[in-house]
Amino acid sequence: MTQTPKSIAIIGSGLVGSLLAIYMKKRGHEVTVFDRRPDIRKTEFSGRSINLAMSDRGWKALREVEIEDNIKEIAIPLDKRAMHVIDTPLYFQEYGKDGEAIWSISRGVLNRRMIEIAERSGVHFKFEEKVWDVNLPEANLYTGETEKGEWTEYRFDIIFGCDGAFSRVRHKMQRRSRFDYSQHFIDVGYKELSIPANPDGTHKLDKNSFHIWPRGDFMFIAMPNLDGSFTCTLFMPFEGAISFESITTKAEAKTFFTTYFPTVQKEIDNLTEDFFKNPTSAMVTMKCYPWTYWDKVALVGDSAHAIVPFYGQGMNAGFEDIFVLNQIIDKHGDDWEHIFQEYQEVRKPNADAIAELSYRNFLEMSSKTADSEFLLQKKIEKRFAAKHPDKWIPVYSRVTFSDRPYAEALAVGDAQEEIMRRVMQLPEIGTQWDSPEVEMMMLDGLREETVNMD
Repeated sequence: MTQTPKSIAIIGSGLVGSLLAIYMKKRGHEVTVFDRRPDIRKTEFSGRSINLAMSDRGWKALREVEIEDNIKEIAIPLDKRAMHVIDTPLYFQEYGKDGEAIWSISRGVLNRRMIEIAERSGVHFKFEEKVWDVNLPEANLYTGETEKGEWTEYRFDIIFGCDGAFSRVRHKMQRRSRFDYSQHFIDVGYKELSIPANPDGTHKLDKNSFHIWPRGDFMFIAMPNLDGSFTCTLFMPFEGAISFESITTKAEAKTFFTTYFPTVQKEIDNLTEDFFKNPTSAMVTMKCYPWTYWDKVALVGDSAHAIVPFYGQGMNAGFEDIFVLNQIIDKHGDDWEHIFQEYQEVRKPNADAIAELSYRNFLEMSSKTADSEFLLQKKIEKRFAAKHPDKWIPVYSRVTFSDRPYAEALAVGDAQEEIMRRVMQLPEIGTQWDSPEVEMMMLDGLREETVNMD
């Protein structure tokens, strides 16, 4: 459905803001993007970015505005996990069926390309222009060099807040009556590290794997880049016996990497240098409601629902916000009040669901992926899913390789986990895991869950 052209402001030139700008421009609106930061195309990367894992939801949103192929040029498919467990040879865990993969993309490289695409389509960008205040009823915003200095007023028809977990737009909305807001920081922080390419530009580790070194309370991951390097992330408690706080010297850092990550010992000097050069960052889950103000203002992406990164779904969820918003626009045309109302009603339950799933996946990635009972459970599930693909889709596949609602994935995953809890309590499950009795028990469990859900 066509729309009457509007003057639209988007606060934040990150991935969600840039994609939303492309969507809105494609609909014929006049779009201006504001960002307090310099143009990322003219700056060095900061050492604060976990590599992104693009999955089906993200690609679907890019496909809608015909830029999927453009973005795949800068992405590497990962079809499996590479597990680096102490005292165990390297082994692999396939993600899904043949051909299913997540895609590793550098956040900075992707953001630069998205801004280029948006700018070429006619979107206006105003970098180094900080928004200090928003007039919600009038959709006006005010920018300036300092909070106490002179401000410039801009008038728009609609404002979208895409300015992240600590959104200035949401901060203004929070001051209104009956606005629900919560944030929860986990006790684990992260630090970006790197493994450079071989002298000939090849990768030092398997380039089509998501590499994980699970160590219980902490873990190390590595994702490939096109130039042969790996962007690595160390997740670890801020305080405690083994923590960011406890490592204060290069000698301590070298001992830490040598002890817990022996398969990357050759990179010890580089990892140690990055450890002290790059900042330690926090991770937060943020929830709020409502996401919109009448027909004037809406929050999209992290400004509405920041999540921890352990399902690789932060960007994908934000892109899906935009895809769903676009579908709702097709239904309601110029009725922005109904567009915004339906948008938040549809997306809020799914945002809460992926927040919960993301936190749970941290526990799985750091501890359970190296646990023999967990691996046996996954083997049973994989065998059953192969025999009954219409009855059992693992929750990871529902989240990563489908576009079914996150809330559905959470509910079905909980039901499947209850079935597997009973299966894993069977005597001799270690030797009888592929028996007809186990298969029948799982089928009976599914029938029981279907009755309960009805």
